[in-house]
Amino acid sequence: MDIAISSQVLKARRGTQLIFLVCGLGMASWAPMVPFAKDRLALNDANLGLLLLLLGAGAMLMMPTSGWLVSRFGSRIVMASAVLIMAFALPLLLILPSTAATAVTLFVFGAGVGAIDVAMNAHGVQVQNLYGQPIMSSLHGLFSVGGLFGSLGLGFLIKLGLNPVYAIVSIAALMILISITQYRHLFPVDTERHIIAQFATTEEKPTGTSQRFGWLHGSVLFLGVMCFAIFLAEGAILDWSAIFLRDTKGLESELAGAGYAAFSVAMAIMRLVGDRLVARLTSKTVVVGGSLLGALGLMLAVLSPWVWGSLLGFVLLGLGVANIVPLFFSAAGRLPGIAPTVSISAITTIGYTGLLAGPALLGFIAQQFSLSIALGCLALLLVLVALSYGALGRAD
Repeated sequence: MDIAISSQVLKARRGTQLIFLVCGLGMASWAPMVPFAKDRLALNDANLGLLLLLLGAGAMLMMPTSGWLVSRFGSRIVMASAVLIMAFALPLLLILPSTAATAVTLFVFGAGVGAIDVAMNAHGVQVQNLYGQPIMSSLHGLFSVGGLFGSLGLGFLIKLGLNPVYAIVSIAALMILISITQYRHLFPVDTERHIIAQFATTEEKPTGTSQRFGWLHGSVLFLGVMCFAIFLAEGAILDWSAIFLRDTKGLESELAGAGYAAFSVAMAIMRLVGDRLVARLTSKTVVVGGSLLGALGLMLAVLSPWVWGSLLGFVLLGLGVANIVPLFFSAAGRLPGIAPTVSISAITTIGYTGLLAGPALLGFIAQQFSLSIALGCLALLLVLVALSYGALGRAD
């Protein structure tokens, strides 16, 4: 099979970027909805943490299956299906009157997030292989751009007087429209299989045994644990930044999404230039330096007596962790003897356990002590990431 790199790969790259944007848009639109859900359902921090647990649970339980679905049906079918699930769930999360119904819908929404995350990263690795140079940071940069519009867009539309339901329906419709227009530019399953075979050497071609036990490979587990910590920090900003800014810093609810927006802007900028940064520096430098900068940002957000100081802290966190997860996904896609759909599914699932455990853990810490102390614990976790990867990570 001949692949027209001059046209097909460029279109596939653009299509993949826009799918990353859609994922960021959908996920971040949930952030400004959290305070509304807390008030509507009359939840305390601990109960809210348990509710938020369902998003991570849906994502984590779907991810292992998503790897098989991508191998069987192809990335683009999984991505398109996941966009539909997320788009139909979002409006329901804003209007459902009971905690049980909201919990079920949040679980389904999380399953959509988990499916699209595995599929878009697996597809991105294949596009990168044909493109011939790093593109994963720029792909994740579009995710952050989507995060910016999602976190600010809903609050902004509501602030202008638009009914919240109409606002979120508009965002959901935009997600579906982008997915439909880009579907034909994404690689079909036969092309993806051809790319995997083309870029696998004799020693690296995955066998049934290697795929079956790929999750137990030391490198996979190490990358997964590192992803766990970074996803936990990112998930904390998604789920708790609006509550933190409103209840701790006194920011009004309509503007509480500014914390995740500041975080997303910083991530977007750093990721859009991240491919060049990663090409110049070693992976160890990016991970260690970024983790320490992120820890500094979290401490500034917690300790600053001013809202702008907390927003600056979220900016530093975004700058620090921006290129770490894309680097981990690229590394997983190059592990010898393990198919990318297996390794990426594995580290994504382990990483999203951070989204599963993180909201509930932070909620219990916040209930027993304070949300500021809970975020301070995340800063210590990022320091541990820096120390661990500095000692055991690859320096390529």
